[in-house]
Amino acid sequence: MSTDEQKKAIVMQKYSEIALQDRAMNQASCCGAGGCSTEVYNIMSDDYTQMEGYNAAADLGLGCGLPTEFAKIKKGDTVIDLGSGAGNDCFIARHQTGETGKVIGIDFTPAMIAQARANAEKLQFHNVEFRQGDIENMPVSANMADVVVSNCVLNLVPNKDGVLKDIFRVLKPGGHFSISDIVLEGTLPPAIQQAAEMYAGCVSGAILKAEYLSLIEKNGFENISIQKEKIITIPDDILQQYLSADEIAGFRTSGTGIFSITVFAQKPTACCPPGCC
Repeated sequence: MSTDEQKKAIVMQKYSEIALQDRAMNQASCCGAGGCSTEVYNIMSDDYTQMEGYNAAADLGLGCGLPTEFAKIKKGDTVIDLGSGAGNDCFIARHQTGETGKVIGIDFTPAMIAQARANAEKLQFHNVEFRQGDIENMPVSANMADVVVSNCVLNLVPNKDGVLKDIFRVLKPGGHFSISDIVLEGTLPPAIQQAAEMYAGCVSGAILKAEYLSLIEKNGFENISIQKEKIITIPDDILQQYLSADEIAGFRTSGTGIFSITVFAQKPTACCPPGCC
């Protein structure tokens, strides 16, 4: 995993497999990747089933939050979902934005795009579309989105700064994002940092919470706030695939924390440096 391209190849491979996995298997693992846990609970994902617009066929159990719950989407909005998977957040956003709005899902993995398009076709949603592409170089025009959402995806991208720059580019002045993601407090054990499957599983690619929030601010966003935060506990039966018993015990007492956070931030309404608006 020495280069960004190698990391992206790992994500492409794993999420192509995940697109075909059973939802229960995805929920029992870390973002669907890595080993499954025999402990019966969702490691990361929150329950979408009570949200209007929810579609079970589009829910692969891969998220770490409910960004569409906090995204302040209004009727007629144009919404972009980064890492749209099988379309779950897009379909909920579509319910919120209504027939007069538009929802664009962007995903890196062709298998996910195919599944999302098939789901949209079954639902006969004509104002939801899915585009394949890198989220640090989105296949959309500048200044066109009212809202950007994403669920447990930025941690998978090596160039997080590039993603935030492109979010800033595609948002209209005054537009905002609500993003759920994994962040850290402290330092992960080297064995987890270097594990390819744990990278695809949303953990080893996470950065410190302070660094994450600083990147958002440095990219020109304002009104930054954490809308929700919860601690993530990785079960021993997953950790033991990478760590010895002593290393697991040390990790548990190290003070290192893995958190899901949902972050809100807004693009300024006034034009900033030349060329940004």
